[in-house]
Amino acid sequence: MHVPVRALRQGELQTKTLGDGSDTIRQRVEAARNRQLARQGKANHQLSAPELETYCELTQADKNLLEQAIEKLGLSTRAYHRVLKLARTLADMAGRDHLTTVDISEALSYRTLDRQLSQ
Repeated sequence: MHVPVRALRQGELQTKTLGDGSDTIRQRVEAARNRQLARQGKANHQLSAPELETYCELTQADKNLLEQAIEKLGLSTRAYHRVLKLARTLADMAGRDHLTTVDISEALSYRTLDRQLSQ
């Protein structure tokens, strides 16, 4: 997964940070990991294909979105599973029990960026 990070402007390092601090982020990551372990007994990246069907239920609209992305981006089945695992993790980070279109779209955006950088 690749995430774009913009360059800092002159003087930005000396200004107060407006984002979350390390402790807050660590707590959110730990909470997401605990959700995963409580729900399925393992981390999302360890889910098998059949387990993805159980823990990553999709609406018909989200299934259509993923099918269109697979076709447009030429994603493999393996890549499809990676998108689902990442979407599940994004939902866990946000404290959601179910995947949303936002989670799937964000996971796809990271996959799209990954493909652009590898070309």
